[in-house]
Amino acid sequence: MEKLRKEFPVLRNGIYANTAVYGPMYESLLDWRQEHDLDFLIHGSDMRSKALQVISETRDTVSRFFNCDRERVALVNNFSIALNMLLEGLNPKKKVLLLKGDYPSLNWAFENRDFDIEYVQMTYDLEDVIYDLIAKKGIDVLALSLVQWVDGFSIDRAFLKRLKIDFPNLLIVADGTQFCGSASFDFDASGIDVLGASAYKWLLAGYGNGFMLFSDEVSKNVNLRTIGFNAANGDFEKKNKIRFAKLFEPGHLSSLNFGSLKFSMDYFVKIGMDAITFHNQQLAEKAKSAFLQLGLLDEKFSRRMGHSTIFNIKVDNEVYRKLESNNVQCAQRGNGVRLSFHFYNNEKDIDDIVKILKTTR
Repeated sequence: MEKLRKEFPVLRNGIYANTAVYGPMYESLLDWRQEHDLDFLIHGSDMRSKALQVISETRDTVSRFFNCDRERVALVNNFSIALNMLLEGLNPKKKVLLLKGDYPSLNWAFENRDFDIEYVQMTYDLEDVIYDLIAKKGIDVLALSLVQWVDGFSIDRAFLKRLKIDFPNLLIVADGTQFCGSASFDFDASGIDVLGASAYKWLLAGYGNGFMLFSDEVSKNVNLRTIGFNAANGDFEKKNKIRFAKLFEPGHLSSLNFGSLKFSMDYFVKIGMDAITFHNQQLAEKAKSAFLQLGLLDEKFSRRMGHSTIFNIKVDNEVYRKLESNNVQCAQRGNGVRLSFHFYNNEKDIDDIVKILKTTR
């Protein structure tokens, strides 16, 4: 992974531990985006057919990357808009289970409607608590982030698969914005019914692009009312024949934005998602061990086996300023400082951060 670091100019400024806020631009993507806009500058509307091809190829790429049939892939500008569209078509009598403290755009979308909502606290045995609540409360919909935005708590994805087997009528809605791109993922084997993500973080694709993936069952439970000419591919005869996923695409899509998503996914494939997964697991294990030894992680993480590459360390504003003054890009979240690592980070980054933290104790 070391040779890839030269692609990211931001790394020359210090330690970039802030992918959970924004995935940095890299040089080969910038080159592609400049070439795209130069074509538009020169060719104008003649570029339309090429732009439509880019959108189609992006759908194919998302389909392969996550193992979800292209007919069940929706290309969306961001997760928040797509989730609100989805919930407008979901029966408000459904009983929903949410996690307290989950990402606001996820929880607010449900809370702003008339669903019957139950909540579960984030605990070390979260999966067991979720299972019991679903069994006892007759939950219809479980909605949660695969990785929590504040502290990197990672739901056991094998648990979600088992949950779907035991409760086949349960609709599982997952936000993958803080996960997708950080590790390999097989949607069709996951047990998840709806997986959505904005792609400007771990997929490094910039703003204005994302996706929703659907199981075959979703269209039977959701009655969407959104529609537009683009959903019918500009064909008057197809107004009443639009497939479910395309209803999330009522208007035109940007070939620059979605072409960036395709380019980034292709870039990840060239690196190798297995290699990225392994590298990130190594970073996560090292960081977790180091931060636990310093007593900087919430106690619940000492009782869990795995973790994402996002960490919230229990330090104050003075430590945050110390990290910033040592050119560590990170973010204040919750009651601490959030550090997040991706494949362009290395173990030295973690060692250097630990050294800084030790000087503040």
